[in-house]
Amino acid sequence: MAQVKRRNEADMDYKKAGVDIEAGYRSVELIKEYVKGTARAEVMGDLGGFSGAFSLSSIKNMEKPTLVSGTDGVGTKLKLAFLMDKHDTVGIDCVAMCVNDIACAGGEPLFFLDYIACGKNYPEKIAAIVKGVAEGCKMAGAALIGGETAEHPGLMPEEEYDLAGFAVGLADEKNLITGASIKPGDVLVGIASSGVHSNGFSLIRQVFEMTKEGLETYYEELGATLGETLLAPTKIYVKALKNIKDAGVTVKGCSHITGGGFYENIPRMLPEGIRAVVEKDSYPLPAIFSLLQKKGAIEEQVMYNTYNMGLGMVIALDPADVETAVKAIEGAGEKAFVIGKAEAGEKGVTIC
Repeated sequence: MAQVKRRNEADMDYKKAGVDIEAGYRSVELIKEYVKGTARAEVMGDLGGFSGAFSLSSIKNMEKPTLVSGTDGVGTKLKLAFLMDKHDTVGIDCVAMCVNDIACAGGEPLFFLDYIACGKNYPEKIAAIVKGVAEGCKMAGAALIGGETAEHPGLMPEEEYDLAGFAVGLADEKNLITGASIKPGDVLVGIASSGVHSNGFSLIRQVFEMTKEGLETYYEELGATLGETLLAPTKIYVKALKNIKDAGVTVKGCSHITGGGFYENIPRMLPEGIRAVVEKDSYPLPAIFSLLQKKGAIEEQVMYNTYNMGLGMVIALDPADVETAVKAIEGAGEKAFVIGKAEAGEKGVTIC
């Protein structure tokens, strides 16, 4: 009997244990073309090595070169991608969540790495995910220099995956955006979001019916199906902020409006003794937020403490620079609105 047991063990291999190495090889082959499209001159070596190499020769032109990094994931928004079987945009979300944080600090994103954990490696699905990652990298001007796809049989359902990423950027220390110089009278400018972006989906999944049929429901006020609206990828603001800098404008403070909404994120850019006052009627509120609030009977304070409410980035500027900055943002294809000002007071935000 013991002899039979040993023979069965000898017949086992990694594929029978749930990990398909051949599928992994095929995934790499499928994503190579997308990765190549993100290359920058500083990228060293080819895809497939044990690490990604990136030349930092350009730092010799800076007084105090400073690395700026960011890491994040897509969160439960992925549940919608599973239900809709649409996987080519969540990669943009993943990149956006990382590079927007870097741009918010005044850095230029240099390179990005992704991590995909899946229950089963379906090469075409992995390729679709990485296609979105590569698209996001191109929008941000960052090189996709590596990543990892890990197959976790028994730990995750076969049809599901998780997606996270890590980005590194560069700035001269003198160009870092710290918020330290914000003073009373400075103007707040908001840059429009594409919708919900990648935060608050756990609440959304409690409000709306999370079925394929529910997501395919067309809403007149949205001008699209619920799924199309919710799955719209997160805006990448790297170009908009670069345009402002190239226009000669100094951004005094910058806040990426992610989880925690206005109440948590805007104060993060403020120095002590400064309060942000935001006029909620100063810009158009996207219909998805009105629909979500009404259908879920959600208090307004909770909405502004959870969602971006139509503004993915808020910046603080000297009043004399507002017109130039707005034109620079619009030149990057984004919409900008003067939404309020900085006042003397307890550090925080007032929404009126």
